[in-house]
Amino acid sequence: MLIRPARAEDRSAIWMILEPVIRAGETYTLDRDMSEADALDYWLGADKETFVADDGGSIIGTYYIRANQAGGGDHVCNCGYMTAPAAAGQGVARIMHQHSLAHARQRGFRAMQFNFVVSSNERAVRLWQSLDFQVVGRLPGAFRHPTLGFVDALVMFREL
Repeated sequence: MLIRPARAEDRSAIWMILEPVIRAGETYTLDRDMSEADALDYWLGADKETFVADDGGSIIGTYYIRANQAGGGDHVCNCGYMTAPAAAGQGVARIMHQHSLAHARQRGFRAMQFNFVVSSNERAVRLWQSLDFQVVGRLPGAFRHPTLGFVDALVMFREL
C-alpha cells in the first residue's frame, strides 16, 4: 500500500470514502446532509495536507494533517482519517496513522491531538490507545449520535 499526497484526480475516490461516513453521522461532527463539494472543500482545505492510501489500483483510505491551533499552539498537529467501507478492519487506518506520525515529525510537530473522538467509536478508541494516545479529556454528552443519543467525546493526545 502506498500513502501519497492527494491529487485533483482523486476527488471522486475521496468522496466515495467520505460520503458513507458523513451520511452515517456516527463518528464525525460533519453535517449529515453536507454536499459533495462542501465535504471535499473541507477535507482538501488549504489549511490541511491531505493524503490517500492507494492499494495499487484503488484509493482505500484518506487522511489529513494540519496544525491543531495557530500561533503558540501550532507545534501540535491534528489529523482526520477515513477508510473505505470495503477496506475496514484491514489495518488501513493504522498504516495511515504511522505515515502521519512520520510526516508530523518531518514537519516539526511535537505532539498530535485528536479533539473530538466519539466514545462510541470503540474501534478508533482502541486503535488510538494502542498507538500511545492517552485520553486527556472527556466531553460529556458532546456528540449527538443518530441511534445512541448523546454520547461522550474524547480528547486524545500523544507526544511525538
